[in-house]
Amino acid sequence: MLNVARIRAISIDLDDTLWPIWPTIERAERVLHAWLQAHAPQTAALSAVPGTLREVRDHMNIHRADLAHDLSALRRESIRTLLVRAGDDPALAEPAFEAFFAERQRVEFFDDALPALAFLASRFPVVALSNGNADVHRVGIGQHFTAALSARELGLAKPDPRMFHAGAKALGVPPQDVLHVGDDAQLDVAGGLSAGMQVAWINRPGHAWHPELHRHGQPQLDCRSLAELCDRLRG
Repeated sequence: MLNVARIRAISIDLDDTLWPIWPTIERAERVLHAWLQAHAPQTAALSAVPGTLREVRDHMNIHRADLAHDLSALRRESIRTLLVRAGDDPALAEPAFEAFFAERQRVEFFDDALPALAFLASRFPVVALSNGNADVHRVGIGQHFTAALSARELGLAKPDPRMFHAGAKALGVPPQDVLHVGDDAQLDVAGGLSAGMQVAWINRPGHAWHPELHRHGQPQLDCRSLAELCDRLRG
């Protein structure tokens, strides 16, 4: 049961909570491929060979484990690896990545996301907690946030409780006074609960709570939308 009176601040996930992530990534990858076709056609041709991109991702996961929490660096180094293998100039990795990254920031919000952010930020300090590489300022929502923390800058990722604790510290409140809002049952809900926070699960598909996660407890709210979350907080 949610204790509304205890909430002094909000932490919120970004990808798949405020916008669907895979349409964004797929569009950004098409932009990247078009950029490579124009500036590094040998690399574009290599990347189109079935299995190549998966092999490069596997290679990076094994040989660049130091970048596991930095999706931007992983993407940039994957592009550089492809350029080298294709015989193109590896210096093109930076502008190629920027083409991808600019498009990655062009998100299409869920219909209830912007009204919900405005509502939450008018009542509480809000911090973004993301394992991804969205930039709240480039996305156009920076005005709603007191702070934005990512796995890249912290060197760790949700569901690690330390990421949630860092968010609470940025907000200037203890973790038990924070309501964490997110879509992922493992990363957001189990992670937030293990950090001592209350959690609102934005469960748009209406999934059942995962039995294997019961040891963490259950989310205080199970909402089908951010609009429902705001209604519950008003009530």
